[in-house]
Amino acid sequence: MSEYLLSIKNLRLSFFTNVGEVKALNDVSINLKKGQVLGIVGESGSGKSVTAYSVMGLTAHPGKIVAGSIEFDGKLINEMPEKAMRDLRGNDIGMIFQDPMTSLNPVYTIGNQICESILLHTGKNRKQARQRAVELLELVGINEPQKRMKQYPHELSGGMRQRVMIAIALACEPKLLIADEPTTALDVTIQAQILELMMELKEKIDMSIIMITHDLGIVANMCSKIAVMYAGKVVEYGNVDDIFYEPRHEYTKGLLKSIPNLYSQDHEKLLAIEGTPVDMLHPPKGCPFAPRCEAAMKICLDQMPDHYPVGQEHYSACWLIQKEEFDRGGIV
Repeated sequence: MSEYLLSIKNLRLSFFTNVGEVKALNDVSINLKKGQVLGIVGESGSGKSVTAYSVMGLTAHPGKIVAGSIEFDGKLINEMPEKAMRDLRGNDIGMIFQDPMTSLNPVYTIGNQICESILLHTGKNRKQARQRAVELLELVGINEPQKRMKQYPHELSGGMRQRVMIAIALACEPKLLIADEPTTALDVTIQAQILELMMELKEKIDMSIIMITHDLGIVANMCSKIAVMYAGKVVEYGNVDDIFYEPRHEYTKGLLKSIPNLYSQDHEKLLAIEGTPVDMLHPPKGCPFAPRCEAAMKICLDQMPDHYPVGQEHYSACWLIQKEEFDRGGIV
C-alpha cells in the first residue's frame, strides 16, 4: 500500500480550443500523506485550480488529461468511469469552491443543498439527512441552524455562505479536503475564523487538506508542505521553513519579496515581479519564468530545467542551482 493518500505523477493536462492547445498543466507531480496540509501557491493562471479540478474529475470539455496519473488511496482515479468517480467525489474527496455565491444554487435552500450530498453518498433517509445537516451547520459555527436550513444563499452573508460550503464539503467526512481560495473576498476576522475552523475539523476527523491560495501568510500558518506553481509546473516544493527561509527558485524569491515586511523601513516600496505571465498557447522552449527572471542565463531560455534536490524533501527546477553546484566543484 502506498505511503501517500494522494499521488500525482507527471500530470499533463491541456485544453483543446479553436485557437490551439492550451497546455494548462506541464508535468505536475505532487505527493500528500494522510493528515498533511499542503499549500499550493502561485499567481493567477499558474495551474493551481486546474490541478484541484483534475483530482476531482471536474475538468470539463475541452480539457483533457494527456499524460500522467492521479492515485488516491491506492486507486488510479484518472481512469475511473464517471459513476465510480461520482461515488468518490463528495464522499472521500470534498472541495470548497472559490466563490460560494456562484457555487451554491440560488433556487434551493441551504438545507436542501447540504442534504443532497448526504442522501447521495450515505444510507441515511431524508429525516436523518436533515438532522445531520443541522449538526454540520452547528459544527461550522453557524447560529440558529434550523432557521438557516430554510434560507436561500442570497439571504446569508459572505462568511456564512463560505461556512455552508465547508459544511457541504465535510458532509461525508472526506479523507481529503481541497480548499480553493476559501477566504477570497472575506474580511480578515472572518478569514481567521474560517482557517481556524478548518484546522479544528482536520484534527477531529483526521483528514488531509490541500490549500490553494495566493496568500503566503495563510500557508505559513496552516501548511506543513508547500508547492509553488508557475505556468502549469511545480517549480519548487518543500517544507514551510524551506520555502520561506531558504527559497531556491527565483519565482519563489519574487513572491516572498512582494509581500509586506513588518520590519521594513518607512516608505519602502514592495518589489513587484516584472513582466507578464506566460502565454500557455505558446509556452517558452526553456524555463517558463526565464523571460521575467533577472538572473536568467542563456540555457534558461533554451532548455527546461529538471527538478534538482536542494535538501530533504526540498527540490527546485532552476538552472541557477546547478550552476552554483558546478561553481563549487560539485557534480551535477
